[in-house]
Amino acid sequence: NDPEARLNKQFAKLFGLDVRSISYSQPVTIPEVFQPVRKWKPENLNKINGIFADSLAALSTDLEMDKDEGDKMGMRRAKEFSEELRKTCRVLNQKNFLMVASNQIRVNMDAGQYGQKYSSPGGMAIGFYASLRLRLSNVTKIKKVIKIAGKEVVRFIGVKVDVEVFKSSVWSPYRTAPLTILFDYGIDDIRQNLQFIKDYNQDSGYVVSEDIQYNSIEKAIEHVEELGTERVLRNEVIDLWETIEKKFKVERKPKER
Repeated sequence: NDPEARLNKQFAKLFGLDVRSISYSQPVTIPEVFQPVRKWKPENLNKINGIFADSLAALSTDLEMDKDEGDKMGMRRAKEFSEELRKTCRVLNQKNFLMVASNQIRVNMDAGQYGQKYSSPGGMAIGFYASLRLRLSNVTKIKKVIKIAGKEVVRFIGVKVDVEVFKSSVWSPYRTAPLTILFDYGIDDIRQNLQFIKDYNQDSGYVVSEDIQYNSIEKAIEHVEELGTERVLRNEVIDLWETIEKKFKVERKPKER
């Protein structure tokens, strides 16, 4: 589902997504997203079937689209999200569907000193029914400087964001992780994995093997890709992350029931 109607089909092909091979739509109203989910009958129910919506903030209601009546107070959207999610949540579980939806955040002007600084459009139901909520924040640009004919040329090649587990019913909440996204490439897990190892092992450079390390992260990335050791690097990060998590594990006597 593409309520924002912003998907560039040619650009999507660069990342291996052929829109012709999926069920693609541009819904306008909230029911147009959730009603097809409840009616959907995929060919194989033994695997997880996914529904993706980007973004919920772009959805309207029939009342809002009505030129004569309108929705002057903007209250109908929250009610429709609540109604549709209430009818859909059990279907997702029963049919083994995975629904992933993006949303936007707004500055909460009524937060006060101790309230939440940001809120999500669409009311409280979206957060209530979500099993996992990730919030992206602190966007910083990544720039690259090269010399052409003796003159420095600067280009911004991507962004780095912090991903916070804002809510989780599947594991521990409030964990955070950095994420690097390069333009025309996507998520750069090699770059972030190398940085993670360097930061937590306090290495002087970017280690790509037992006897090789680079001061330049670009050189380290190039070396990993040449060797084809992306999976080895990922497993090393997982092992390091698990070692860190064990230090926070609470060792307590089991509670008596």
